[in-house]
Amino acid sequence: MNTLSNVMQHQRRRSRFSERLLLSRRVQFATGLCVVVLAPALWLWGWSFWTNSAPSQGYSMAVVTLAYALPVILALQLSRYPGMRPLMVVLPGLAMGFGVALGGAIALELLIDPTYVGSAMGLAALWSLAHYQLVSRYSILKLAVVPYGRANSMSPSPNVEWCPLLAPSLVGHRVDGVVVDMKELLPKEWQGFLADCTISGIPIYHATTVQEMINGRVPLDQLFENQYGSLRPRDDYDVIKRLMDILGALILIPVMLPLMLIVAVLIRHDSSGPSLFTQQRMGFHCRPFTLYKFRTMYVDQQGSGFTSEGYDPRITRIGHVLRKYRIDELPQLFNVLKGDMSLIGPRPESMNLTDWYEKDVPFFFYRHMVKPGITGWAQVEQGYAAEVDGMVRKIEYDFYYIKNISFWLDMLIVIKTVKIILTGFGSR
Repeated sequence: MNTLSNVMQHQRRRSRFSERLLLSRRVQFATGLCVVVLAPALWLWGWSFWTNSAPSQGYSMAVVTLAYALPVILALQLSRYPGMRPLMVVLPGLAMGFGVALGGAIALELLIDPTYVGSAMGLAALWSLAHYQLVSRYSILKLAVVPYGRANSMSPSPNVEWCPLLAPSLVGHRVDGVVVDMKELLPKEWQGFLADCTISGIPIYHATTVQEMINGRVPLDQLFENQYGSLRPRDDYDVIKRLMDILGALILIPVMLPLMLIVAVLIRHDSSGPSLFTQQRMGFHCRPFTLYKFRTMYVDQQGSGFTSEGYDPRITRIGHVLRKYRIDELPQLFNVLKGDMSLIGPRPESMNLTDWYEKDVPFFFYRHMVKPGITGWAQVEQGYAAEVDGMVRKIEYDFYYIKNISFWLDMLIVIKTVKIILTGFGSR
């Protein structure tokens, strides 16, 4: 058994000491911090700064430490979510981190060394790019697949390399884990194989769990396997989330108010009718509420209860722009302040659409276990959806959010929302 265990251990990626050292998050963080903070100091100030440092040197190193550490920690926390590439957070985060840190230092009138800070910022960007290239080949999961049940029909993904097993052995494969349909009754030799993998530290994943982890969705046809209780969001996060909603609304409303006033005037000038559009939507715990939006359609145009794909003649000229960049959603900040909505959560649907979806989409009302949001996981992953087929997938994204709701997932949604606002992805 010891010989078998030693052999199996070598079939697991990241099991070698060099791989564990290279891919350890703690080692990555500590090494990057030393390179970015200490290397420019030694180059500019020499070894003497250890014993005879000026106040400006200490302040400069503190600024660089904060500016580098915060985005890297954020990227490491978010990297466990589907479709997340650390580099998409680190580089913009470094620019923002150094900007905020320098602004704070200037506001506090702290003496800093601009040459040191500039060198550290350039080195941080180069180090992040080099490190990403070095470990990128490990960012794609390699998963062995036991050929029974649902595990035998895993959907393709650019983030996963599937390794179908023809026999209960990993000879010729070095993998990150083994995928198996745990609902299936496996032959004894496969059961023994999975036991050997477990003893050797090779992770065993249930097929449905892997699908959720890769796609960021909880499939409706597998909801019973998740059990109803597993979709219940964390109670301890509710209070934190509400406090963040209030703080976010109080910060954003004064900042966005001038823009909202300009938009209101442009809407009135572009077409007749009020600037604001109000509608009853289904909210938290299936309680209706009045949602506020900027009007983007002509008041005298009739049509379906949702926006048609492609060209919709009901939308005004300025309405197309407001919808593309989500500016029409800004009045919902007042819904957030009132407590009807959250900044992040499933998008609220109209009462008519809610009745329709309840008949055709299984478990539709489960999405009302959390407050609806201005933006959400389904919005950043899929975009607009109104037809039943699109709504089914949207519900699966919503269930993933409810099941995995956390501060870090909310942060990832915020980052992706900014990208969507800049690109206009998924609008109608």
